[in-house]
Amino acid sequence: MSKDNKAVVLYRLQSVARLSRTVLATRLLEQGLYAGQDAVMLQLAAEDGLTPGVLAQRLGVRPPTITKTIARLQSQGFVAKRASETDQRQSHIYLTQAGLETIKAIEKSIRKTEKDMLKGLDKKDRKTFLKMLSRMESNLALRGVVRLAEEAETEALEEDEVE
Repeated sequence: MSKDNKAVVLYRLQSVARLSRTVLATRLLEQGLYAGQDAVMLQLAAEDGLTPGVLAQRLGVRPPTITKTIARLQSQGFVAKRASETDQRQSHIYLTQAGLETIKAIEKSIRKTEKDMLKGLDKKDRKTFLKMLSRMESNLALRGVVRLAEEAETEALEEDEVE
């Protein structure tokens, strides 16, 4: 495979991801949700009462981004923020009844988008595709861990030199 063809695979993956996100965002907008809000709500549906910091970490976004998203979800009535019972400086985010009811609509929108995306693929093709995606994810996650470990080691050495 030439270098150009290798780039084509990455481009096509990015294109499918971008298109699927656009289609999903359009469906979610019908529910009154904006990009990224679905991920926050699904995290809270899986484990309600997370702190903004934990949400940011799990979703791979910066704290200011999660703060803005939470504020918007609060103003829409989908989540409520409450102070921690053990540490008043810490807040926890909870789905409201409206938020809980919206989870079903989010999940339905995701299913419809996946169905549209996978149209024309039989069960065997879908299974193979999922295996391939898992392999790609593992390959890249492994490289990310190795790279992060190397960066952390370099930073630690630099800090030792400063002291």
